[in-house]
Order: sequence, then structure tokens, then C-alpha cells
Amino acid sequence: MSGATSYHAGLVAEDQVADHYRRSGRAVAHRRWRGKGGEIDIVVRDGDDIVFIEVKKSRDFARAAESLSLRQMQRIYTAASEYLAGEPLGQLTPARFDVAHVNAQGQIDVIENAFAA
Repeated sequence: MSGATSYHAGLVAEDQVADHYRRSGRAVAHRRWRGKGGEIDIVVRDGDDIVFIEVKKSRDFARAAESLSLRQMQRIYTAASEYLAGEPLGQLTPARFDVAHVNAQGQIDVIENAFAA
């Protein structure tokens, strides 16, 4: 898959995941939020909680799961910390990190609180 094709497939996957969260009654606050430390694909408000979502698109769920590196997780943590600094409770804001895998058929598998392990 070419770089441009992968980029556009990633955007479509992010659209699908954002719609998935909207349909579950959660408000999408930001798409592709960028801070000094990195980018967060989707930021959702779930009641008082903030959910940071990393979207991984691949031909199957296993391959998508393998594509998230420790370095990427660290960049997401850094960006999330910067994001939370702008919230009224700052770093005390309840937050979690979900990973949404999207396969070639457009099916979505969300792992809630994926960074907790």
C-alpha cells in the first residue's frame, strides 16, 4: 500500500471509530489533536472522563494490534498530559486510553483502557 493510500485508509478508519463512539452516546471533542509532544487520533468525552483513542488500521486485528509501539504510547501519554493541562481539573481529570483496531472489512475492535496493562 502506498503512503498516500495508507494515509487515506487511516483517515477513513478514524472516521469509522469516531462514528462508533458517537453512536454509543459519547461526544467527540477533537480529531487529530496535536500538541508539542505528539498527536492523538481522537479525543472523546465520556461523562466527566476524557478518552484518548489511538486508531490502528490493518488487514486484520492481530496485525493492527502489533503496530502500536512503546514509543508511540509514550508520545500519546505526553500529548495527553498536555491536553489534560487545559482541563479544569488538569492532571486530576479522569482519563483512559483506548485503542481501536480496524480491519480490512471495516470492523472495529475497541480495547478500553488499553494502556493500563
